[in-house]
Amino acid sequence: MSVLAIDAGTTGVTALLVNEEGAVVSRGYEEFAQHFPRPGWVEHAPESIWQATLAACRTALASAADVPVCVGITNQRETAVLWDRRTLAAPRRAIVWQDRRTAGICEELRPHEARVSELTGLRLDPYFTATKFTWLARHEPDLWSRVAAGETALGTVDSYLVARMTAGARHVTDPSNASRTLLYGLRSGTWEPELCELFGVPRQALPEIQPNYGLFGHTEPEAFLGLRVPITGMAGDQQAALFGQTCFQPGDVKCTYGTGSFILVNTGSEPVRSDAGLLTTVAWQAPSGELTYALEGSIFVTGAAVQWLRDGLGLIGSAPESQAVAGTVPDSGGVVFVPALTGLGAPHWDPQARGLISGITRGTTRAHLVRATLEAIAFEVRDVAEVMPRISVLKADGGASANDLLMQIQADQLGVAVERPVVQETTALGAAFLAGLGHGVWASTEQLRKTWQLDRRFEPGDRDDAAYERWRHAVRLASTHS
Repeated sequence: MSVLAIDAGTTGVTALLVNEEGAVVSRGYEEFAQHFPRPGWVEHAPESIWQATLAACRTALASAADVPVCVGITNQRETAVLWDRRTLAAPRRAIVWQDRRTAGICEELRPHEARVSELTGLRLDPYFTATKFTWLARHEPDLWSRVAAGETALGTVDSYLVARMTAGARHVTDPSNASRTLLYGLRSGTWEPELCELFGVPRQALPEIQPNYGLFGHTEPEAFLGLRVPITGMAGDQQAALFGQTCFQPGDVKCTYGTGSFILVNTGSEPVRSDAGLLTTVAWQAPSGELTYALEGSIFVTGAAVQWLRDGLGLIGSAPESQAVAGTVPDSGGVVFVPALTGLGAPHWDPQARGLISGITRGTTRAHLVRATLEAIAFEVRDVAEVMPRISVLKADGGASANDLLMQIQADQLGVAVERPVVQETTALGAAFLAGLGHGVWASTEQLRKTWQLDRRFEPGDRDDAAYERWRHAVRLASTHS
């Protein structure tokens, strides 16, 4: 018996088949194109995401011994997607969470920020979905008229995928994704009319919100690879990773090292507010209606900085090569890199900040710059950890967690152990766990906890606080707030 997990990420789609022991038995992956129509703008073609989903699932299922009993979905969050309710065709490209075009709208609405934060646990930043919808209403009125008329649906990537998989029968989302839109009330657990009015979003165009595990709908065979399978779990990628890391107790914390890095700590049944740049968000909701909350530090560029070294500068041939290159020098030689390539996220929150490299001398080599990039990732995570409840152990996952040097630098900088699991694709694993709970593959979270296996534990060593102070100074120089 297996569960199909779909992880629709920012640069590609991963599909995993997970068995009852929580082991990955097969996988598929398919990239899709990134579009940058203007500086600071990032878009994805929804049809490309859908075709990548089909391709990744086709690959994962090719070697399957049997048909999966259920499907779970996890996704890049905050990305604004529109599609025709009848044809399911997208009238324009999706506006991605990394997109900065709505910075001006955020400034315009700044007088409302205290109220928005009170209701949502978030802040006014281009990161979140609602301002993207506001921008579309202002700049593409013909398109928006079809939204107002009920012909075009609004959603995030999760709800778009469910619409495609069910041939348009279902328009649904879950609380973890809804809580990232600036339209969902943390206390009310639903779309807030006050927020819909503020951002000019028709409430009837938004999806129905359902608990994170339970029946979301069935795939239609003609739409989804000839399969009729229940969709029984769904969560935004970072909450899914928290679930996949079995962080079920208050105080449990994980960091996912992907395109960006996201540190989440389970805060239990009460939303905990932060005045230090952290976000209060829904982790997941049980079918009983009970909500679990999390505090989150969202860092926009970490793994993407390594990709930039590869694709933009040509300093490395592949992301894994960064470990070997950086390992040829004992430190960064005084080079500091602030990878604010799409602004700064937590705890600084400066959408106008731009990347900065300092400390270059005639003796600087590519190895120093690559090492400075790995150090920057660890420093960014430490920035967030400094304003979080005290961390005793950090569970690490995501693609860059395979980098042993990075994980050791991270343990040193945090002063706590970093634990990496055997299955590092915990975002997709969390989707599988949620779907399996929703379908009865697993009976409880306690049963799921027993499937978690340690790959390696990195113990903290000497901490280079001088390098961290150089980093903090460089961040102030990169920030428009300084």
